[in-house]
Amino acid sequence: MKRKEYISWDEYFMGVSLLAAQRSKDPNTQVGACIVDSDNRILSIGYNGFPAGCSDDAFPWAREGEDTKYPYVVHAELNAILNTRGKTTAGARIYVGLFPCNECAKAIIQAGIREVVYLSDKYDGTPMNIASKRMLKAAGVTLTKLSATRSEIVLSFDVEK
Repeated sequence: MKRKEYISWDEYFMGVSLLAAQRSKDPNTQVGACIVDSDNRILSIGYNGFPAGCSDDAFPWAREGEDTKYPYVVHAELNAILNTRGKTTAGARIYVGLFPCNECAKAIIQAGIREVVYLSDKYDGTPMNIASKRMLKAAGVTLTKLSATRSEIVLSFDVEK
């Protein structure tokens, strides 16, 4: 008899995006993204951080003040799109822990991604969030808030368990 407690595709890909988020060195917000084709194959993964070649120690992580992280950080969604390195994303889905901002929405639309699956929409109602949703809906991108069947997936490096 086959195992019944296996995770769904949506939970699997969201789990990959949440695991990718753990690579982010941002002290305040960690976001990951996972782009998947229609055959449930991962095309790319990304997380929020500085561009390749820009040292995490040489750029600011501050959220306020004169020199903040905002002009430098690449968001997880854009990072995942850029990391595809030429693979087609037309018709793909993107899984993200946090609903995409308006700048990432533009990249998602231009990449031909047809569905955004997200967990949190904590910036709902802000001007950038409203713009993001307006553009994504206008472009025919499906917006799906993930309804997981479980609250957590535990990973262990102890393979002897």
